[in-house]
Amino acid sequence: MSVFYLVAFLAIFFALMTIFTKNPVHSVLYLVVTFFTLTIHYILLNAQFLAVVNFIVYMGAIMVLFLFVLMLLNMNEESEPMKSNLVKIMGAIAGMCLIATFLGAFKVIAPNNEMVIGNAEVGLVKNLGKVLFNEFLLPFELSSILLLTAMVGAVLLAKKEGRKV
Repeated sequence: MSVFYLVAFLAIFFALMTIFTKNPVHSVLYLVVTFFTLTIHYILLNAQFLAVVNFIVYMGAIMVLFLFVLMLLNMNEESEPMKSNLVKIMGAIAGMCLIATFLGAFKVIAPNNEMVIGNAEVGLVKNLGKVLFNEFLLPFELSSILLLTAMVGAVLLAKKEGRKV
């Protein structure tokens, strides 16, 4: 249980560093470390598949993409737009809603809850594959079509106009 608390503290610490760091490149690197701590949480919860997917997809692909985009944008302090007070107020309201959601989730995830104590094989890849391809086949295929559409759209946006000779 002490490993859980240590990793939870590190996850919260690096998440806060992601938010409060002024340099966007450092912020992305802190986000990578935060995702790594979440991968450790998945391993502690016996969800090996989610841990591997989180490690490969989020840390390996998306965060590297964020890092490259930030480096290519070459953002300067003078090019950053000023945030109005309305945006700051809406951010504070969204933060309070997030805290309320966390408090509700912690109430549901009590150690004596039978859903938490229940089946020890919940996060295994074999059981996840059975559920994914039997009960949730249509949403799985729809999400694959959505990702394919996004990939085609990204290629079309990145493609340069045809050169006229």
